[in-house]
Amino acid sequence: MTNQTVVNELNQQLADWNVLYTKLHNFHWNVTGPDFFTLHAKFEEFYTEAGAHIDEIAERILAIKGKPLATMKEYLTHSNVEEATGQETARDMVASIEKDFTTVSTHAETVIKAAEEANDESTADMFIALKAELDKHTWMLSAYLG
Repeated sequence: MTNQTVVNELNQQLADWNVLYTKLHNFHWNVTGPDFFTLHAKFEEFYTEAGAHIDEIAERILAIKGKPLATMKEYLTHSNVEEATGQETARDMVASIEKDFTTVSTHAETVIKAAEEANDESTADMFIALKAELDKHTWMLSAYLG
């Protein structure tokens, strides 16, 4: 694997996280129902984490001499995360985020492999930690859904 392969995989993550960040804001603002207070706070926690990941990933791309994607058009073109429809119930929102976290976690495995093959242990370590965090979130969302 080459450095460009790692940059490409990181840009995939950057696109996914940016679409997810927007989706989490959408859900934070629009959740209703008996779980409003719980989910409103949880979605805020998630988008705050997403914002930190976005910055870390973009800075890592720059640190390894790559160019991060930086427009909404690029994010939407490259993302595996789908935008919210605006029709989701609170339960749909949780299920959607669970699915998205699984998608991003699964792709993190690709980033880790590419980074290891390029002898980029810093990127691999970063995504091993990120994957563990996502897997924990996915488990908790799954438990919420029953």
